[in-house]
Amino acid sequence: MLRREQPAYYASLLCLDDIDRVLTSADLHYPSVVLKSAARDIVPSEYTLHGGELDVARLYQLFAEGATVTLAYMDTVIPTLTQLCRGLEADFCHPFQANVYLTPPGNQGARIHYDTHDVLVLQITGSKRWITYGTPIELPLRNQSFDPAMKDLGEPTLQFELSAGDAAYIPRGVVHDARATDSVSLHITVGFLAYTWTDFLLESVADVCLNNPLFRKTLPPGFARERLPALQTQEIFRSLMQHLAQPALSETVRERLTDEFLAACPPLLRGQMAQLAGVNQIHMGTTLQMRPHAIAQLQVGEDAVTVRHFGRKISFPPHVATTIQFVFEHQRFAVRDLPGELDDAGKLTLVRRLVREGLLSADGA
Repeated sequence: MLRREQPAYYASLLCLDDIDRVLTSADLHYPSVVLKSAARDIVPSEYTLHGGELDVARLYQLFAEGATVTLAYMDTVIPTLTQLCRGLEADFCHPFQANVYLTPPGNQGARIHYDTHDVLVLQITGSKRWITYGTPIELPLRNQSFDPAMKDLGEPTLQFELSAGDAAYIPRGVVHDARATDSVSLHITVGFLAYTWTDFLLESVADVCLNNPLFRKTLPPGFARERLPALQTQEIFRSLMQHLAQPALSETVRERLTDEFLAACPPLLRGQMAQLAGVNQIHMGTTLQMRPHAIAQLQVGEDAVTVRHFGRKISFPPHVATTIQFVFEHQRFAVRDLPGELDDAGKLTLVRRLVREGLLSADGA
């Protein structure tokens, strides 16, 4: 837990007025918005109309009666949360999401549980008391959800109160619950939707099974009636595992997961219309910068320089490698400062292309 004693620390990320705005004007539907209470089950029909449309007036009434308002994937709705998650994704190379929880004084939304992903709790307004317990399943996978019938949760391992400006990290699998204190609590839960070695292994198995007939052979006839010799079984299994350990396969799977991650991170292109309108006015003295939280991968090969960015591959001739590397390594630069073999016209062509692709932005546009 990180205690700051700075109530306004996260004020630029979110406030109560933001919640009013998205609930009343963002056209959110169930299940993007869910009401929960640890005291009773709340069914969607209590606060939705046809097609999952929110009955906002009824939602506020239920909130006043003790229900927690849960808003999922607010990183796709609130720009500051989009920027927060994209910055984390750029650093970690794993997907993130931001859910928001608004809880009335003295109430609890979710019953005791664990999450199947790590979470970072950012307290915005009010405060909540947290209790953590044991870890029934160490590092649970996405399909190993908490079983409400689980009885043996162990003794509390940690008890703390988060006030506005504080933060806490809850690893996946750690059982916990939280209750608002004597004021309205608003907090963000940033979910770390990490790729795991299980994902990597399953992708590898799927790939080798599709491409290697040895993995598609049938078990011997009568295997369930006449037990296969243990040594024979082990030898076959060991031989198959050797195919899984091939470096080329692991690199193929890594590349596939990289493509999946990059394709899930659209660029944040606010102001791009102005950038496009002014792209032809870029000159040798223009200062450019990489767009904040741009997620892209640079690959320098013998035949081409490739930039992988949001599901696209942008190729350049190999003689621009030094120039492109400079762009990726420097947050801000003037066009005239670009190194490499390109002449002035080539430098302008390059940076204008990167502006059009949403990777660079020019000052003053």
